Amino acid sequence: MALWRGSACAGLLALAVGCVFLLEPELPGSALRSLWSSLRLGPSPVPPGSLSPEGRLAAAWDALIVQPARRWRRVAVGVNACVDVVLSGVKLLQALGLRPGNGRDHAVLHSRNDLEEAFVHFMGKGAAAERFFSDKEAFHDVAQIASEFPGAQHYVGGNAALIGQKFAANSDLKVLLCGPVGPKLHELLDDNVFVPPESLQEVDEFHLILEYQAGEEWGQFKAPHANRFIFSHDLSNGAMNMLEVFVSSLEEFQPDLVVLSGLHMMEGQSKELQRKRLLEVVTSISDIPTGVPVHLELASMTNRELLNSIVHQQVFSAVTSLGLNEQELLFLSQSASGPHASLSSWHGVPDVGMVSDILFWILKEHGRSKSRASDLTRIHFHTLVYHILATVDGHWANQLAAVAAGARVAGTQACATETIDTSRVSLRAPQEFMTSHSEAGSRITLNPNKPVVEWHREGISFYFTPVLVCKDPIRTVGLGDAISAEGLFYSEVYPHF
Repeated sequence: MALWRGSACAGLLALAVGCVFLLEPELPGSALRSLWSSLRLGPSPVPPGSLSPEGRLAAAWDALIVQPARRWRRVAVGVNACVDVVLSGVKLLQALGLRPGNGRDHAVLHSRNDLEEAFVHFMGKGAAAERFFSDKEAFHDVAQIASEFPGAQHYVGGNAALIGQKFAANSDLKVLLCGPVGPKLHELLDDNVFVPPESLQEVDEFHLILEYQAGEEWGQFKAPHANRFIFSHDLSNGAMNMLEVFVSSLEEFQPDLVVLSGLHMMEGQSKELQRKRLLEVVTSISDIPTGVPVHLELASMTNRELLNSIVHQQVFSAVTSLGLNEQELLFLSQSASGPHASLSSWHGVPDVGMVSDILFWILKEHGRSKSRASDLTRIHFHTLVYHILATVDGHWANQLAAVAAGARVAGTQACATETIDTSRVSLRAPQEFMTSHSEAGSRITLNPNKPVVEWHREGISFYFTPVLVCKDPIRTVGLGDAISAEGLFYSEVYPHF
């Protein structure tokens, strides 16, 4: 009995000290440690304030990320899919016998020299990019060397397939994928991904992913961030050949969420074909039952006319949600004369206020309002060090959890860990920022204990959170797709949307 009473007293004293930690976190650590050791209860605990900013932020995310009240059951994803061949960009250029030159962007790659120039152009900026390689035979030769290169890895590729794969990690979700699926890709896909027979083809489409690490050098160029350069000679995805299969599969599958991607792959097509396919996209979306949200995932583009067509041929107003990164956001503003369009490129970390202004403009110009019959009510923006979710009020729920979940998966997937490893990530988001430069915005100071910042502007809500950036990423490809998929997974659309 005495032993029991001693244990109980020790437990009560431990609880009391815990309360002191919570109620008086500013007490000197030495005083708390002295109190604890005097009780002879073992090593002193770590005071909450002594956790690293990364540790506090990760813990705050975990508390914020909750399941939505109404969850998706069936998700249909289309229409681009391929096999990604991932390897070191610098090592491939060396294997091709290319020498360092002056970086220069090419909207379309026609030769190995074009490849070298475009790769180092974006490597020097630490920016992601994707280009079409026009010469079939030249691409085939490069692809064969890349595929057989020591250390080259084969992965599921294409935005639709990657998003489908991410959704399929949730065993209670049924996932339909429509896209050009060859033998290798079919082998790589999760068993939970259903591919209709009409989507299967005899030959895979290969995309080459040239990765580089932060600080890696090629000639006079040095990468400020880890990232990748993607190129392909992909005609099936380029012509969106699986669009009709995708649409015809929806009636039987009965999804409650549709995700569309691959419009950027049409850059290698004629203007006439682009316009024709975009009209068919809009018609296809309009055939999806009312009440089923459609998310459009954008990707790297250089063709201003194509992007303008996507905006003005009613694609934006036909979809419910958009996913895009900083390159696509600025190019969109430049193409349609939006806010900050005079900015030629981002200088370092994209300014939060400028990003917020462009997101506000997109939703005000092309989103749902009392005077506009548009379905667009949500945009998920992601860049390396922070994310923003912007929504038209009254249409989406659980967005604090959604933006936090998207940022969390960026850190875990890049580092290839199940949970955030605070020793392998760093907090690089701006410590202070303005919420707008077009109007009198608020000045925000970042607090790792409250990592999601919310502000409102004329019926539009913004949710900002930093990213815990992986210091030595294992793989950068597909991060944007994983971010968008995770954000959607935790999102809830109101029934009347």
